[in-house]
Order: sequence, then C-alpha cells, then structure tokens
Amino acid sequence: MMRRPALIAFVLGLAAVSSGAHAQEFRVQEVTAGGALPVEQLKPKTIAFADHSDEELVDTSTGFMRFEDWARAQPIQKQFLSLYPGYSEPNEDIIVDGVKKRYREKLHMYVAQARFVLARPSASLDLARFTTLPFVEQIDPAIKHRLITAPDATRPKEPKAVHNQNPQRPWCEGKTTAAPTIICLHSTYKLEGRLPTGIALANKVREGAKKVSDTLEFDSELAVLSPAQVAEAKLTQLTGLDTPSVGAIEQSIFYVNQVMQFGRLVAVFQQHPADASKTIATVFIALAIESNILGKRKEFGQVPVLRNMVPAQVLAGKSSFNSGKSLSAGLPIYARNQVKAIAGLLERK
Repeated sequence: MMRRPALIAFVLGLAAVSSGAHAQEFRVQEVTAGGALPVEQLKPKTIAFADHSDEELVDTSTGFMRFEDWARAQPIQKQFLSLYPGYSEPNEDIIVDGVKKRYREKLHMYVAQARFVLARPSASLDLARFTTLPFVEQIDPAIKHRLITAPDATRPKEPKAVHNQNPQRPWCEGKTTAAPTIICLHSTYKLEGRLPTGIALANKVREGAKKVSDTLEFDSELAVLSPAQVAEAKLTQLTGLDTPSVGAIEQSIFYVNQVMQFGRLVAVFQQHPADASKTIATVFIALAIESNILGKRKEFGQVPVLRNMVPAQVLAGKSSFNSGKSLSAGLPIYARNQVKAIAGLLERK
C-alpha cells in the first residue's frame, strides 16, 4: 500500500504534468507570408511566421533588405513600420579632409510578420494592462527595463536621436487629448555567451576605431491604441484582415546606442471572422540596421578567431558566436521568441 507522503507526491506530480499540458506553449510554423495566411488555416497554439529570408528582395551580401528596396516593394509596410510617417534614411554632416560633406546613413531592414489565434473573445482583452513594466519584463527576462519620462528621452546633441525625433510630437507624450496609454522605457541588454569576448578581440583589432560595446541600450515608447485610433490610422491595411479591431499595441524604439537605427513592433487585434470566442492577432517586427555595420567583413575576416564575428552573420544568427534565446541568438530567433512570449502572455486570462 502506498504511504501517505508518497501518495501526495504522486498526486502532485500528476497535477504538474496536467498543468504543463494545459499550459502548452505556442509553436512557430514557418510560412512564406504570414499576413496573407487565410484565417481558417490558422491552427491552435500555432504562430504563422514569415521574415522574408528567402525572398528576392533580400540583399544576398548581407541577408537583409535595403531600406530603399523595402520601401519601394512594400509601401504599406514602410508607411506603418517606419519609425514615424514620412521617415527616411538620415542625413549627417561629416568632415572629410577638413571639408564638411553631407552623408546619407544607409539602412538595411529585418522585417518579420506573424499571425495567431487567441482562444479568448476580443472583448476580454484589456490591452491597457499590457503597457506596464511587469508585462514588458516577462517578454524577455534577459533585457532589463526602467521607466523614463519625455525629458529623459531627449538627446539634443546626438544626430541619430535628432533625426529619430517624431516631428508630429515628442516621444513619450500623448498624440491627442484622447491620448493612448503610453509608457516609455530605457532598456539594457548585456550580450551573452562568447559575444563579449569576441567584441573585446574585435576592439583590439580595430585599434583607433570607435569601440563597440558589449551592451545594447535603447529607449522606446510603448502605446496602446483604441479601436477608434486603429480605425483612424487605418492599421488594418497592414494586416489585410477586414474584421473590426479591438485595439493595437505599438512599440517604437527611437534610440539605440549602436548597430541599429530604430525598431518597431506593431500588434493588431481583430475579431475572428467566424468565431466570436476567438481573436486574431497580427504582429509585425521591423528593425533598421546600420548598413555600414553589415559591411564590416575584411577586418574581421583577416583574424582567424574573428572570422565568425562578421556582423551580418551574427545578426542573422549564422555565427558560432550566437547563443541563447535573446538578441545574442540573432534577429530571426529573437523575433520568433518575442512573438511566442507575447502570444503566451496574451492568451492567459
């Protein structure tokens, strides 16, 4: 006969197995165009995910899309996923041989789109509670955040920050008197695995050049849009789904200390066209990478230990230096894990 302590342990073990099965994570299904996937083909607990990695639009020398190619081929994405309406690649003044010249900072884009079904009615989504520090901290525990205000987000002497300032309004301030729920964050991420060692070696090789930090720092605005604001912005043009929206979440990364120029995350939530007990979520992630970073090949390739530290390889997740599940894993793995985490948090009642 089973003793009482053993019986309790056995019952608790069964409960844990049952709980784990019930809390099954979302899985990622690779598709060619997540936004175009018919809703009726979406499977439970499955994220239809596409990041254009096989399209002709991609620059084969880097693995990412040139900003101008993306803007020309995907005007709707450019309209909604650029940092602000009318955004263009930044112009900067540089000194060459004592002469000031105007320089265009070229960018390459990583763009991912995903779609999944939430097993809960759209009316049950309280999106405002997702613009909180505790919610953001659960998405990627490797990235540390603190709340900031509009004055904290101002860097008047940095050309990148000046160009990235929204011309319509200061970041971290409401759009109108009927402002959406907004918070602003300063985030830091210490690169993981072998990357800090590789960066230290690269800094020695690039003696005299600007040092690369092993920590990414970025400022962002996180906002919730109401159904009326989604309709006013015509955000459903981006999703390609014509059912009413129950709101949207936007994250605008308007300052990054290195590697990237800006980032955008847009998640739009709409009524399921055939099932009132479910909600369709469409998520886009757009990251603008500084093209001159991707062009650094020769100086790394000449040092055997750094041949796999070519920035384009590291960012694409194709380097032996990649590790973990966050940004150190490369942008494709990072984006998939971000969407998986968001889907899991949103599905919980």
